[in-house]
Amino acid sequence: MKHHIGPVSEAPRPQEKRLAQYLGVFKFSRRALALVWSTSRGLTVGLAILTVVGGLLPGAVAWVGKHLIDAVVLASKSDHDADPVLRWVAIEMGLVIAIAAVNRMLTIQRSLLRALLGNRVNVMILEKALELELVHFEDAELYDRMTRARREASSRPLSLVVRTFDGIQATITLVSYAGLLAVFSPLAVVVLILAGLPSFVAEAKFAGDAFRLFKWRTPETREQMYLETVLAREDHVKEVKLFGLGRRFLDRYAAIFEKLYAEDRALTWRRGLWGLALGVIGTAAFYGAYVWIALAAVAGTLSIGAMTMYVVVFKQGQSALASLLADVGGMYEDNLYLSSLYELLDEEVPATEGAATSGPDPGDGLRFEDVSFTYPGATTPALAHVSVHVPAGSKLAIVGENGSGKTTLVKLLARLYEPTEGRILLDGRDLREWSPEALRRRIGVIFQDFVRYQLKVGENVGAGDAAAYDDRERWREASDKGLATPFIDTMPKGFDTQLGRWFRDGRELSLGQWQKVALSRAFMRKDADILVLDEPTASMDAEAEVKIFERFRELTADQIAIVISHRFSTVRMADDIIVLDTGRIVEEGSHDALVAQGGRYATLFSLQAAGYR
Repeated sequence: MKHHIGPVSEAPRPQEKRLAQYLGVFKFSRRALALVWSTSRGLTVGLAILTVVGGLLPGAVAWVGKHLIDAVVLASKSDHDADPVLRWVAIEMGLVIAIAAVNRMLTIQRSLLRALLGNRVNVMILEKALELELVHFEDAELYDRMTRARREASSRPLSLVVRTFDGIQATITLVSYAGLLAVFSPLAVVVLILAGLPSFVAEAKFAGDAFRLFKWRTPETREQMYLETVLAREDHVKEVKLFGLGRRFLDRYAAIFEKLYAEDRALTWRRGLWGLALGVIGTAAFYGAYVWIALAAVAGTLSIGAMTMYVVVFKQGQSALASLLADVGGMYEDNLYLSSLYELLDEEVPATEGAATSGPDPGDGLRFEDVSFTYPGATTPALAHVSVHVPAGSKLAIVGENGSGKTTLVKLLARLYEPTEGRILLDGRDLREWSPEALRRRIGVIFQDFVRYQLKVGENVGAGDAAAYDDRERWREASDKGLATPFIDTMPKGFDTQLGRWFRDGRELSLGQWQKVALSRAFMRKDADILVLDEPTASMDAEAEVKIFERFRELTADQIAIVISHRFSTVRMADDIIVLDTGRIVEEGSHDALVAQGGRYATLFSLQAAGYR
């Protein structure tokens, strides 16, 4: 039997655990304050100064009000001298004007800081998106996190800081009121504080419930956003109208809203009714104090001015306490929402290994050595034990049915993913040892789902090389190679023509023209000695495709070219062809050799050839 030596620590009680969780949420306050400070130190200092001044002024107004009323009573009973009354009125008016000025300046400062901070946080989120790998974007949970961050977190840091300053201002005001009220009775201060606590506890609880509801239903919110996109974007509307899907999708959108609204309605009713019930406690406390102060005035222990001041101070002290507690509860709520932002910003991105810019054997080309890859969350490998050598300057074609692993192979080559097993070598060096920037400058890739940027024609072409993005000579040179120049020259503003329908005067291209623009994009990279074309001409007619690939072979005589295509008129131009089936290479060789084997490739070739007979 084992014996425990030493004191036994008790497990935290449920109440202590809940308190620790509540206080632990405030860990994001420091980061939010630092973020606001770094966004604009001047505006932050201005907010702090105005907050302190704004907190002191209400107590001063209450104190001046007492002297004003006492001066009025004294003047009415004695010499009728109005000068002291007018003096106190002037002082109070000055203080009220100062309060209005402070509040107006606070509004201006907050408005400016809100604009700066909203932009800053959105930039931080987008910068994080640039750091993330492709695998992160294929993770539904991370998408939910990013959606939550972008929906709420851009406004929450400023909200947290504003509530912090408001809380400080309310605290200063409350302390000044408590100092005045303590002269009447310290017990009155205790009553003031205790009366405000129940509603605060309830608000904090409901703030936590609201956040958990917000967090749990992020997938449904994203689905609503997607349905909005399907119903309202030009690249979806054709099919939606043709297949009569509009009403079905709209009903689905409405059903999601009804579900979310039912949850919101239940929470809103609970929050409102509890707030009403607990608010009665504060009202009862005020009128109890009112009676207490009035009886003291009747007994002659208080002047009329003092009675008026204490009643006002107690009432406004309640408001200051309610404001302070609301600010604390709001800070708690803001911290909950900020957790989404900082969970995203703190998402670990594996450090990119490698800094090499060249390999030990430049003439060796590209090698896949026993490469396997399984997508995160999947059980079946997308690629299994693939080995192939592509010498410098040679042309490789990849053939296979959809889902056979063709595009996955390209993603591994571009280091958008890392192999689960095996390795990929370029010029005799493992890709993991290469600098990502140097590697990607060596590779030009056009995927079958290439992006149609809602930008100018030239920018669509220039996107292929960020270093030459605005180089008009390179645009034309690349477009000549991609056979896009003839139709670009017929457009109203040539390379300056806006593409797409999202912006004014935009021109839409046919899918075949878009593919030529994308192909031109691949030719922008002069340093690239590996060009990968993933179904780049699927929407072109056969004649245009043959012309493009004849020119492509001519232009890439000294470069490695990897082509994925279902058209055998293109594939047969390659030096070497591999046939993929469920992630494995089942055949490899030249076109003539594979046809002679009578295997999978020969079958596919015969089926396609039969369609042209």
